[in-house]
Amino acid sequence: MLNSLNKQNMGKKSENIIIGSGPAGRLAALELGILGKKALLIEKNYIGGNCLNEGCMVLCALSDIAIFLDNKKRYENLGLIKGDNFEIFYNEIVNKIRKTQEIIRKIHTHENQSYGNTIIHGEAEVFEDSVLVNGETFEYDNLLIATGSKPFIPNIKGCEYSLSSPDILKLDKIPEKLNVIGGGAIATEISSLFSSFGCDVKMIVRGKFLKEIDNDLREFISTKLLSNVEIYQNQNIVEIKKNKVICEDGEFTGIPFLATGRSPNSEIAKDLVEVNNKGAIIVDKMMRTSVNNVYAAGDVTGSVNLTPIARMEGIIAGRNMAGYSNFIDYKMIPQGFGLNLNVDFIQDNESRDSDEKEIIIPAPAGTGTFWRVLTKDTGISKIRFNPKTKEIHWAGAISPSSVSDVAYISYLMRIKHDMKNFYEEFIEIHPSTDVFHKLISEIYIH
Repeated sequence: MLNSLNKQNMGKKSENIIIGSGPAGRLAALELGILGKKALLIEKNYIGGNCLNEGCMVLCALSDIAIFLDNKKRYENLGLIKGDNFEIFYNEIVNKIRKTQEIIRKIHTHENQSYGNTIIHGEAEVFEDSVLVNGETFEYDNLLIATGSKPFIPNIKGCEYSLSSPDILKLDKIPEKLNVIGGGAIATEISSLFSSFGCDVKMIVRGKFLKEIDNDLREFISTKLLSNVEIYQNQNIVEIKKNKVICEDGEFTGIPFLATGRSPNSEIAKDLVEVNNKGAIIVDKMMRTSVNNVYAAGDVTGSVNLTPIARMEGIIAGRNMAGYSNFIDYKMIPQGFGLNLNVDFIQDNESRDSDEKEIIIPAPAGTGTFWRVLTKDTGISKIRFNPKTKEIHWAGAISPSSVSDVAYISYLMRIKHDMKNFYEEFIEIHPSTDVFHKLISEIYIH
């Protein structure tokens, strides 16, 4: 364990110090401010963390353009419009994303400062009861480590030639050929985006493609949403070169892109608190580490790498740092990712029955799907349930509205709401692609 700095060198006192201003750290600081406490927020790079600066928000920006291009092709194929091909100015897309990020960072900064919190940009060193940043020392009563994660680099020869998520905004043009190494949600999103931009994309999966996803959703994704992407599963990658991926079964020409998961950024605290064999900081349900007044939240804890979970963990940590005892509950977390239709699902892993039944129906025509009826790819919605208790164990959907539909079903499942009341009393806004009301009605009709 690191020793304290010499007491003679001690500087300022800050009751609550937070290292990292991504979703976990930023929300923890806000929660402390709401509860009448102040925080010192230390950020190495940019406020907003991976989500805003490299991850989900960047993919959202690119997805808007990709969906526009996909719809244009769809309408042309249906004979609804006719026009010249668009030229994509990727460097200008990057410039506008960066400008948008600057606006959001200013909002995040103002938000925290309005509660009296202080933000310092610099690289921190952590000690038992103090933090050193930019040559200045701050003592703490409570410390939160929210340093996030970085792309996981597998032990494959030549990985240094690969791109990864931080490189998306460093490209000056769209590659002609891209080899995406990985088979999870991020790899799928990257493959979908660059395919829509006209890139020849191959997914090289070391195991099974989207192994955590329901079979029906996976089939729809691979055949309908990734129809222009070649997917190669169970590949043993021998070596990666600058413009080639070499596997035991063959070679794939194109720029390699690693999307093989995330690793916790726990190096800053590995000598202060306990970490597991994957480098994740070990925490309890209060987000407290092995050191009583040191907390951790977000990707650095190795939990589910989702922005809403990082926010939730940050809020829980902030409440406990402020002296309000709070515990976290990871049950029935909604998950998803965005392709040219949203893919979202929720599962209650603690209530799996051998005799459960399932219902699956196509997504209906509505905003974002009307013209897909003609090509029979409107999406799907599905639930699995216990026919005796009527409890839903799993729900998933692929549709323009599934990102919000699955979220509210997740909430109803989490609070154990009487779904019969939902079926009888819920009124939808029409037209909508949400069919969970119809699916739940099927439980009680049959």
